[in-house]
Amino acid sequence: MTPPPRRAGPLAGVRVVELAGIGPAPFAGMLLGDLGADVVRVDRPGATALGVEPARDVTHRNKRSVLVDLKSADGPGTVRDLAARADILIEGYRPGVAERLGVGPQECRAVNPALVYGRMTGWGQDGPLAPRAGHDIGYIATAGALGMIGAPDGPPAIPANLLGDYAGGSLYLVVGVLAALLTARVTGAGQVVDAAIVDGTAHLTAIVQGMLASGSWQDGRGRNLLDGGCPYYAVYETRDGGWMAVGALEPQFYAEFVRLLGLDADDLPDRADPRGWPRLRDRFAARFRTADRDAWTSVFEGTDACVAPVLSLREAARHSHLRHRRTFTEEHGLVQPGVAPRFSATPGALRRPPALPGAHQYEVAKDWRIPALTGAPHPGTPAPASGTPTPEALTEDGR
Repeated sequence: MTPPPRRAGPLAGVRVVELAGIGPAPFAGMLLGDLGADVVRVDRPGATALGVEPARDVTHRNKRSVLVDLKSADGPGTVRDLAARADILIEGYRPGVAERLGVGPQECRAVNPALVYGRMTGWGQDGPLAPRAGHDIGYIATAGALGMIGAPDGPPAIPANLLGDYAGGSLYLVVGVLAALLTARVTGAGQVVDAAIVDGTAHLTAIVQGMLASGSWQDGRGRNLLDGGCPYYAVYETRDGGWMAVGALEPQFYAEFVRLLGLDADDLPDRADPRGWPRLRDRFAARFRTADRDAWTSVFEGTDACVAPVLSLREAARHSHLRHRRTFTEEHGLVQPGVAPRFSATPGALRRPPALPGAHQYEVAKDWRIPALTGAPHPGTPAPASGTPTPEALTEDGR
């Protein structure tokens, strides 16, 4: 019996409108696109990416782009036409901006009551700080997460913008809009999803809050089991200036770690007594300084000691395990993360390179039946004699 054809991801057939911005909303749109959704990004004429040329902005992969001037007379109506045909709309404006532009939840859901309207902000849609500007570093600082990271005698360590924008922001937005889409499919009624980075980041600290309440976590960084305070859950510098990450928490893994490090467990302080942790850390640090990172990698790799080298981004893309799983892949001329998570029956795929602004005006107008898109012909109008315009041509001539 011939198996049924595979769909292009579990979200195949789901239509998403993304109002272009920076940070977590584009990443959320990328994730939805990776999983098969038809994501149309609404770009503003003349807008540019934040420090990344559009052709290399990986967060714009698996999307199509149209140009709409939301400050023009017909711009808001064009977005509402897109919303009328969409399942999900996501935006990352400050509270009230979408409403002032005429594309807020009330206006868009008036033409499509089943629409799920996802709102991505740092502070949320209400509260004293809601109208204020901000960035990842301030959101995770306020949520208590930044203060947990780093050495006890130094400043908090900044985890790029991964913890707030993407973990506390994008992923919660995606979970929210997909949950709301399930409800809309059952009830026929959409809703507004208020995804705030401060909320998501605070939510990520749930296990630590529980440990704090139970007395097993000190309210300060670098003093606890999982924040570098524990000597067998920490990083150590090697002779050549590299670093090794140690996570030998369980007794059996700790025993393997100590053995491979070349130490005698009977000569070491009791691992369970925090009073001996400074001496234990010193012993481990001295041993790691006797050899280079690659040498220690050879010692520990393939064992249950739970030790790994700290790799750079380029090194990570070349790691044998990640290459086997295609965790990183080279597609469309770019080294980039592959699709995650993975599905056995409906795998996602990197179908499209990063979308250039306005590159799919004609295509989206035809597929979504929206003749109002600037420069797009009415549905059914034959394509130009040379065929469907290429992204390069569409970008150059503004259509």
